[in-house]
Amino acid sequence: MSKGSSGALYGMGFIGALVFYIKGAVTFWMGVLGVIKAMFWPAIIVYKVLGLLK
Repeated sequence: MSKGSSGALYGMGFIGALVFYIKGAVTFWMGVLGVIKAMFWPAIIVYKVLGLLK
């Protein structure tokens, strides 16, 4: 993969995560938290996968 395609993959993942978290938000602050989660979703996934490997 070239550097550009990985950026596009992250961008598509970000948009998908953003839609997922915003759609489930009930309040404004849950929406803000959803935006933050969408930015850091790769780190969350790696953390959970490494937790499963213990």
